[in-house]
Amino acid sequence: DLYVRKVARVVGPLKGKTLAVWGLAFKPNTDDMREAPSLDILPRLVKMGAKIQAYDPEAMGTAKRLLKGVRYCPNPYEAARGADALLLLTEWNEFKEVDFGRLKSLMRSHAVVDGRNLYDAAEMTARGP
Repeated sequence: DLYVRKVARVVGPLKGKTLAVWGLAFKPNTDDMREAPSLDILPRLVKMGAKIQAYDPEAMGTAKRLLKGVRYCPNPYEAARGADALLLLTEWNEFKEVDFGRLKSLMRSHAVVDGRNLYDAAEMTARGP
């Protein structure tokens, strides 16, 4: 509930918005989807009219069986292409070393809703819009 409300607060009305989702698994380094936040969050966002573009290094095969209405992408940058916001749901190491310049060039808007506190808020703010 809290995360979905936060996304709506950051992005505005979700109908027609494209959201990049990084991380679908319950925790990094696994394809375990049991109790994964994505199982609750993504269906609610889809129901609110958002278009979801998701990437997870391990769990997409399992996620495809559990989450409908999601476009699964081959890498994090493709998931971010044209996105109005990036939602971080699992703290995979590869997301720590992202090329933020490339990411900014791909996204429509530069909003990041970090659900795992992977990124330093002050550093992200300093990167600018």
